Amino acid sequence: MKAMIFAAGLGTRLKPLTDTLPKALVPVCGKPLIYHVARKLQSYGISTAVVNVHYFADKIEEWIAGQTWTTTSPDESDCKMLFEVSDERSMLLETGGAVLHAERFLRGCGHFIIHNVDILSNCDIEWFASQVHDEALATLLVSDRKTTRYLLFSPTDMRLVGWMNTDSGDYHVISPDIVPSNCRMMAFSGIHILKEDVLDAMQQYVMEKGLPVDEYKGIRFPIMSFYMWAAARYPIYGVIAHDLEFIDVGKLDALKPAEEFILNQK
Repeated sequence: MKAMIFAAGLGTRLKPLTDTLPKALVPVCGKPLIYHVARKLQSYGISTAVVNVHYFADKIEEWIAGQTWTTTSPDESDCKMLFEVSDERSMLLETGGAVLHAERFLRGCGHFIIHNVDILSNCDIEWFASQVHDEALATLLVSDRKTTRYLLFSPTDMRLVGWMNTDSGDYHVISPDIVPSNCRMMAFSGIHILKEDVLDAMQQYVMEKGLPVDEYKGIRFPIMSFYMWAAARYPIYGVIAHDLEFIDVGKLDALKPAEEFILNQK
């Protein structure tokens, strides 16, 4: 299984740090965020990660080039991490467009895990992968934590059926006979496992929606919009991670808790 690390964002909520650095290189315990995410993926046997780049792309590429990324496994053989760069310098493609733009790296891998670069968690990736249904187009790691933006799931089989914003009261369901109050409301972690077939479904989505393609063949759309379209056509499931410890390192005030989290994990 490959990984894709979303690292192209502008990191505006982390200013002034991101005036000179991409969010992926913001340090936590002396190491950049992308380091912590990649090491976690590597520790579960994932040896290849696609990294999308846009803001300060050169700095991320320089950091990647400077990594040896070898560790000694119990049998004393080297375990290497290979990075593949998906270049979005010409246009930030959002999360869905980023996946489609990285198609050439993701074809042939069977399944791939997506991980936001600013998410730290105690997620057991091996366990999460074991929960994926064979027929699932995508499987989303969720938890029962307080937020304002929830995903809605069928109470019987945890199939994705919509979303709700509890602050605004806005919601979307994939069928008019679905009542949001009858659904399980879960918070998304930014970690998901996708079947390679999702790339074909995204092409279908782009064609059906008539999304514009720029001169660089980039197509800009958020993955959650795609999921809402796809959930009415393909099985997309949520997996509840009980006792999930989760930090979104998207704001300056999250840096100290993030450092405490990393130290506790060690």
